[in-house]
Amino acid sequence: MGPVLAGILQLIALVAALALVHVPLGTWMARVYCADRHWRIEKWIYKGIGADPDAQMRWPAYLRGVLAFSAIGVLFLYALQRIQGVLPGSLGFSSIAPAQAFNTAASFVTNTNWQSYAGEQAMGHVVQTAGLAVQNFVSAAVGMAVAIALVRGFAASRTFASALAGGAATRTGELGNFWADLVRGTVRVLVPLAAVAAVVLVACGVIQNFSGIHEVGRFLGGTQQWNGGAVASQEAIKELGTNGGGYFNANSAHPFENTPPPSPTSSRSS
Repeated sequence: MGPVLAGILQLIALVAALALVHVPLGTWMARVYCADRHWRIEKWIYKGIGADPDAQMRWPAYLRGVLAFSAIGVLFLYALQRIQGVLPGSLGFSSIAPAQAFNTAASFVTNTNWQSYAGEQAMGHVVQTAGLAVQNFVSAAVGMAVAIALVRGFAASRTFASALAGGAATRTGELGNFWADLVRGTVRVLVPLAAVAAVVLVACGVIQNFSGIHEVGRFLGGTQQWNGGAVASQEAIKELGTNGGGYFNANSAHPFENTPPPSPTSSRSS
């Protein structure tokens, strides 16, 4: 099979998959962002951050919420990298240099996920899971929230125009609540989908552990050092949120991040 044919088949498979899931997933997401009730865990989160999820926001307030949350995310991820050397599970790696730490923090928080480091040679378990993987979730949730706010704005404008044509109309400019959109998108959409995807990846051979650095043999002789990690869970949200920023320098081309071809004579432990 040539590369062109393989690419066409992959595109057809993607379109077919989207056609199969767009109704149940789209319907569920519409219910998520239009729901009036809050889950218990969501109420705990709102209480913890001091947010009122029922307060409607106009676009300036919504924008302030996006920028404030993103700024806190950059500072937190930057600080986590800078103190990596004293964190448990650091795998012996030292703290990330200031410029590299800021580059990575800004990149992951803005969902661009520019990876200018080799993950297996620089990042310990805590930074990978509590830092980078978490940002893969919330940065995607922020993008979804902004998209939902945009849709609400278009819908409100259309409703306003229709009402204006038929008589009196009032435009409020309310776009929903950023904190509610952020939390719901994470808790109700991204976390469940990523959990299922992670289980599938583990079943297919992607590793999920917190092992240390160990030496493995190379095909052409000699050894090299590889470390384990919670790879399947990070890979799941990386692909789901179209993030990037894999556990290893080679990203999904790395055998620990990719599912192996089926073989009756080989297996890998997760």
